[in-house]
Amino acid sequence: MSHDAYVHIRDLRVEFRREGQTINAVNGVSFDVRKGEVMALIGESGSGKSVTLRALMRLHPPKNSLLSGTMRVGDEEVLTMSPSQLRRYRGAQCAMIFQEPLLAFDPVYTVGQQIVEGLRRHEGLSRQAARERALDALRQVRIPSPERRLDAYPHEMSGGMRQRAMIALALSCNPQLLLADEPTTALDATVQIQILILLREQQKQRDLSIIFVTHDIGAAVEIADRVAVMYAGRIVEEASMAEILHHPRHPYTQVLLGSRPKEGLKKGDALHCIPGSPPDLARLPAGCAFADRCPHALPSCAQSQPATEQVAERHVVSCHRWQELSANTEGQAAYA
Repeated sequence: MSHDAYVHIRDLRVEFRREGQTINAVNGVSFDVRKGEVMALIGESGSGKSVTLRALMRLHPPKNSLLSGTMRVGDEEVLTMSPSQLRRYRGAQCAMIFQEPLLAFDPVYTVGQQIVEGLRRHEGLSRQAARERALDALRQVRIPSPERRLDAYPHEMSGGMRQRAMIALALSCNPQLLLADEPTTALDATVQIQILILLREQQKQRDLSIIFVTHDIGAAVEIADRVAVMYAGRIVEEASMAEILHHPRHPYTQVLLGSRPKEGLKKGDALHCIPGSPPDLARLPAGCAFADRCPHALPSCAQSQPATEQVAERHVVSCHRWQELSANTEGQAAYA
């Protein structure tokens, strides 16, 4: 374990049992997040990003899911927490921003009531003191007319304002770790940028560690210090944001970055896309899961899982051919 890691995940596996099938949603994920660092998990839908995030909150129902590995946050092992420990952990030490706040908020309580409840539970405040703190939380995320919004129901707010209220709720008890599950996906472009700037400001003010899940590389560029690229439940490459943009080593990272709309794209122009589709998580191949879609794959790639190898300090990649392919991408900064 890195001595300065606040979040330490090793060999995390998440399996779901459905209709007699075992779905291997997360397959041996390992990474560290330092105090005050923002890590982005990027990849296509179904790559295991949100499943990893929800595992960190222990939100998967134990009836049909199995978690294994190591998940340490601070000095605590999340996988072995009792129900009472989990209640203290959620909200006070680790909080989550969900993709759709209208579904995350309880529709029958006002936004203020929901923030107040968390403050009273975790910090033992009186109702009045908790209400003052809730009001201050709305001010910090720059919600206009916070006194009025405190007594508003979630459906009475716009999408952008609900997301700000969700951030206020998540940060109200001063957690050290914030999990953000595609928090800007449902918002228009202008509001997305506002929310990303707000998150970055709050992160710096509070020295927060953040794990930010997105399929939007542009959003990751705006907020992340480091990036972990996920495919078929595994991390195939991890490095700093600058290193990923300028020196992507894994073929999947390269085509993922190449699929971004380029500057000067005109109406009617074809977008570059990744051919094929991700593998069935209930029947994962024996070799590299990306081999069927990889432009550089050899027959041997489909025979065994590539090991995770170190490219440079805090830059790792899982690809059989990354070394021989590196010469072709070295110095190319077209993805910035």
